[in-house]
Amino acid sequence: MKKQDKLRLGVNIDHVATVRNARGGDYPDPLRAAKIAEQAGADGITAHLREDRRHISDADIEGLMDVLTVPLNFEMAATEEMQKIALRHRPHAVCIVPEKREERTTEGGLEVAQDENRLAHFIAPLREAGSRVSIFIAADERQIEAANRIGAEVIELHTGAYCDAFAEGHWDRAQAELRKLEQMAQFADSLGLEVHAGHGLTYDTVSPVAAFPEVRELNIGHFLIGEAIFLGLEPAIREMRRLMFEAREE
Repeated sequence: MKKQDKLRLGVNIDHVATVRNARGGDYPDPLRAAKIAEQAGADGITAHLREDRRHISDADIEGLMDVLTVPLNFEMAATEEMQKIALRHRPHAVCIVPEKREERTTEGGLEVAQDENRLAHFIAPLREAGSRVSIFIAADERQIEAANRIGAEVIELHTGAYCDAFAEGHWDRAQAELRKLEQMAQFADSLGLEVHAGHGLTYDTVSPVAAFPEVRELNIGHFLIGEAIFLGLEPAIREMRRLMFEAREE
């Protein structure tokens, strides 16, 4: 793959719903945020329907399927309930993520290697329904190999460890995590998997990851929704795209 190949940006709108749910009403509307993201050049919209419905709701997914003109990336846990919802809607992509009720946000990658048989059977109907299946995993060779074996078409590398180390000023650890991400992006690409990345990326941390030629898509949410408070959502997204594309060109 060549560096000039297009790098896509998926905008995660979960935390628009978080703000809405804090007051229990219907404002701000995640669907409106999704349409603004489209106008700002987002290549896709990501939404995570959690078991406890702490942000995105079933009605939000219904609405997104109706109004979006860009692909929906439906993040979900590997549960029977979520599989039924995904099969009903048949979104462009489903991303299987780990989920714990007690966590604030997704804390790490999915454990695939120890659950291969179940996950292989779980994703088979999703693929048959026409959805691209992505697995959200740590930058770990063993997990990538397992994701490939079970039939995933895409992996999304969890960039949280790199972003956390950067934010805490642990530069050596940040660089080590970045090297691991780069190596595992290369490894996944060599297996024929499409490589995505995301979690915790900001204006300060996005460029090195965007520069990896194997990475085809970045999924970014919390930071962009936070920046939208100060800049507006469309300018926040446009600035992220600018940084991504500059890094890719360089």
